[in-house]
Amino acid sequence: MHGPASPGWLLVALCAATGAYCLLRMRSSVEEQRSAAGGDALMGFGMAAMAVPAAAFTPPSWAWPAYAAVFGAAALRALWAVRGSRHHLHHLIGTAAMVYMAVVMAASPGSGHQGHGGAGVPSVTGALLLYFTGYVLLTGVRLVPGSVAVAASGGQPGWRDRPELARACRLSMGIGMVAMLLGL
Repeated sequence: MHGPASPGWLLVALCAATGAYCLLRMRSSVEEQRSAAGGDALMGFGMAAMAVPAAAFTPPSWAWPAYAAVFGAAALRALWAVRGSRHHLHHLIGTAAMVYMAVVMAASPGSGHQGHGGAGVPSVTGALLLYFTGYVLLTGVRLVPGSVAVAASGGQPGWRDRPELARACRLSMGIGMVAMLLGL
């Protein structure tokens, strides 16, 4: 799934740091932050694990079906939660993308890090790339006014309750997803 080792390790670091911050967000006093933070943390750590360069570690054959099962369960949870929050729709698409990548990696010949093998961009990969590219652009645009609005509000919320930090986490995971899909 990955190219050179240096960008792969940078992606691992980005996703792991994002997952760690999302775990901290789970301690927020704001219910909405807590409810979304768990899914964000799972995505961050799952993406970090999937992004480890093949030169450093080749996962065993059972790893890809295990990823698919974990993210399939997360997708079912997100599907159930979609009725309550639009953000959960993004979680549903993200977990479905992780299931898709795990299935592709499990089906690929060799080490499991070969991806599609140069057969072109399949329509599912293309659709996911379009979605996550649009998500990154939209979230990036929303991030700038979010930081200005918090500063102008006068009161400084706790560091775990800052919506612009949550958006920044989702932006970094969206960028990571685009990178992973491009490498697939």
